[in-house]
Amino acid sequence: MSASTATDPAAPHTETQLPWGVLISPPPGDLPYDDGGRMESPWHAHSAVILKAAYVAAHGGVMTDYYIGVNMFVYYSWKQIRNDEYRGPDLYIVKGVDGTKPRLYWAIWDEDGRYPDVIIELLSPSTESVDLGAKKDLYEQRFRTPEYFCIAPEVERLLGWRLGPDMRYHPLVPNEHGRLWSEQLGFWIGPWRGVYLGEEHTWPRLFHADGSLVLLPEEVERQRAEAERQRAEALAARVAALEEELARLRERSDR
Repeated sequence: MSASTATDPAAPHTETQLPWGVLISPPPGDLPYDDGGRMESPWHAHSAVILKAAYVAAHGGVMTDYYIGVNMFVYYSWKQIRNDEYRGPDLYIVKGVDGTKPRLYWAIWDEDGRYPDVIIELLSPSTESVDLGAKKDLYEQRFRTPEYFCIAPEVERLLGWRLGPDMRYHPLVPNEHGRLWSEQLGFWIGPWRGVYLGEEHTWPRLFHADGSLVLLPEEVERQRAEAERQRAEALAARVAALEEELARLRERSDR
């Protein structure tokens, strides 16, 4: 399937100096943003959505100072574009940027040279070797992305790395619950068994520092509705008890 494109009306870009001294010459704004591919399974598609929804919900439902891309190209060089070497992480987060700005892709020459702060790849048999090999090397050596996570289906494996002072990735060690702490996100990433959109799986979820689950908006609403139901039932029980007591008092007074 041919790739979709979008035209950027911005003025021509000039050569950009990146923080670690790599010069890039930005291409025109007419870039592919969709390779026509699909996530390999409902677990893959929903997992990315769950992680994004949880992070956004934990930040008040707004993206004013960060951006999250899901299955979205990251452009970083002319050579990449000439060779059709598109890199679309399953999920990435860039902090300290205007997340409300509409984007069809992330082009670093349009973003002040900013690369993702966190990248998450959802492993599959067809992508695992690339995710753990070429992509890991790219994110470490070119992107300098501070944290990189790889999650296997059903969270059977959860791998994470953090960029050290030596500019190399060092593996993260899970806690007793099988979760990895992300300094960049400020949350644990770990397995959670449950139902999402009618499908029961072990999903990757975010957890607060104290271990409590970062709730999705629909989970917050369900909790609110359940609390309201319990309050209504408790009130009805108190009213029934008062009516019963009042009936007994009336019966006594009539004797």
